[in-house]
This record gives sequence, structure tokens and C-alpha cells, in this order.
Amino acid sequence: MSFLRYLMLLSLVVWIGGLIFFAFVLAPTAFQVLPNTHLAGNIVGRALGKLHWLAIISGIIFLITSLLYSYLTQGTAHLFAIRHVFICLMLALTLFSQFWIIPRMDTLRAQVGDFAQVPLTDPARVQFDALHVWSTRVEGAVLLLGLVTVYLTAGALTRR
Repeated sequence: MSFLRYLMLLSLVVWIGGLIFFAFVLAPTAFQVLPNTHLAGNIVGRALGKLHWLAIISGIIFLITSLLYSYLTQGTAHLFAIRHVFICLMLALTLFSQFWIIPRMDTLRAQVGDFAQVPLTDPARVQFDALHVWSTRVEGAVLLLGLVTVYLTAGALTRR
């Protein structure tokens, strides 16, 4: 049982820790240190893609281990426990970002090149900026849901 709890917590730590590191360390540092926003955007975009895959794997591991842990300790998997619902929402948002938002941003970035050289009123720039806002909102929602899930999971594990 302790190994299942370990995997549950490790998967959350990897996912939420990765999001926190990305949002508060990697992205701001890239835009402060690199010589132009185009280069920083390319690095941040690639890192976000890798973070998404890490998140997808972590979410699947969490779901499997949490369902198994619930089944072994309580006799039922508790499919609709709030932590499982939140993880599914987090996975859905991550998949939406990875396979819908990010590819559109990449296409626009490839078409335009350096957005710093494009007027704010350019249609491609407007579309890119709108997608960036959505990307930020989605990642923020995943982080918030993840922090609540960590709290709920910690509480559920201490009650047993």
C-alpha cells in the first residue's frame, strides 16, 4: 500500500512541481535572459510541450494508483471521488492545450517568425495573443485544480 501512496504523491509532485517551475522560473527567466522574445518563445514552447507529456503520464499514473489504492483499502475504486474528477479535468485541459492551442500557436509562429517585429494590430498577432491568453488560463486552471487535488489527496491518505 505504501508504494501505491508513493506513486500517487510522486505523480502529483512531478506534475504540479513542473507547472510551478515552468510558470515561475523557466518562462520568466527565458524572457529575461535570452536576447529576443522569439528565441525565448521557442524555448518556452518546447518546454511546455515536454511538460504536457510529463503531465499526461503523471495523470494516468495517479488515476491508476489512486483507483487501485481505493479499491484495495475500501473495496471500491471510488471512480467519482473529487480527486479523480479533478485529475480527469486536469488531463482534459492539458490535452486541449497540447493538441489544440499549442499547435495553432506553433503554426502562427512559423508563419510570422518574430512577433516582436509585427504590429499589435496584425491579424496573426491578434490571434497568437488570444491563444496565448487561453494557454495561460488553461495552465492556471490546471495548477489550481492540482493544488486542490494535492490537498484532497493528502487528506484522504491521512484518514486511512
